[in-house]
Amino acid sequence: MPATTGTLYIISAPSGAGKTSLVKALIDAQPQVRVSVSHTTRAMRPGEVDGVNYHFVSREEFLERLAQDEFLEHAEVFGNLYGTSQRCLEQTLAEGFDLILEIDWQGAQQVRKLMPQAKSIFILPPTQEALRQRLNNRGQDSEEIIERRMREAVSEMSHYVEYDYLVINDDFSHALSDLQSIFRANRLHQQSQQQRYRQLLEQLLA
Repeated sequence: MPATTGTLYIISAPSGAGKTSLVKALIDAQPQVRVSVSHTTRAMRPGEVDGVNYHFVSREEFLERLAQDEFLEHAEVFGNLYGTSQRCLEQTLAEGFDLILEIDWQGAQQVRKLMPQAKSIFILPPTQEALRQRLNNRGQDSEEIIERRMREAVSEMSHYVEYDYLVINDDFSHALSDLQSIFRANRLHQQSQQQRYRQLLEQLLA
């Protein structure tokens, strides 16, 4: 059994804010951190791998899983369904790993109600112009879709006040350092340290 259970982190951001790149760099640098692989009904993008980026399923399969209460949270974004497996989440935390949920504000609200101990982080771009440029640089979406994503982004960003931490992704290395600091600080929290080093603390106070 691990000395302590992991911490659940919710990370949200508008499309194009750099969340995926930041999370990947974080878990590459910190092996005790895992990212939850969500189920989705959206089409697989070039370079994505089933079971790594998402569990890609049909709408029918997703709705069947939803009816069986398999998802801790779920949401519909741009006509596509997304959901987090509750069983996989609980197993990862029990093994002592910190777990990241990359979900939108709707899913975050659902998770907070069920798991109020979760920590939440919102990632913002430095400007709307920078966000638009990042979406254009992807080369994956039409101008019409980019305009729709920009409108949705403004709505999403208004929910940053619901989160515990705010990271501005202006400079990637600085934003990554800020993100790493949040994880390090939470591991040093007294209750976490007490669980992790219970035997040492008992010896020091004997």
